[in-house]
Amino acid sequence: VQLQASGGGLVQPGGSLRLSCAASGRIFSINYVGWYRQAPGNQRELVAGISRAHETNYADSVKGRFTISRDNTKKTVYLQMNSLKPEDTAVYYCNADRIYLIGGAPMYDTWGQGTLVTVSS
Repeated sequence: VQLQASGGGLVQPGGSLRLSCAASGRIFSINYVGWYRQAPGNQRELVAGISRAHETNYADSVKGRFTISRDNTKKTVYLQMNSLKPEDTAVYYCNADRIYLIGGAPMYDTWGQGTLVTVSS
């Protein structure tokens, strides 16, 4: 079982990107999923999160610009990022707090590999 983050890249200020976090393996369901980011010299911070019931939460710095969503049938969580700013530049990671497996014990605190977002002109 793994989480695969993708969709990062270089974008100009004011532009948009959509990140995806796809889970693979013998998965029955996934609980809360969060997108985190870490800029050089900074601590990793929560950007947005979504529960299995689609309840969402956002960091104040991205409210109104970022939208998190999920497709439970595809076991994928998305982060739509609009009106990007240079300060959004960071490596973005997804995390699942609990993954229920088919025929196995639950997995806790599972991280995907990071995807780099660079906002620059």
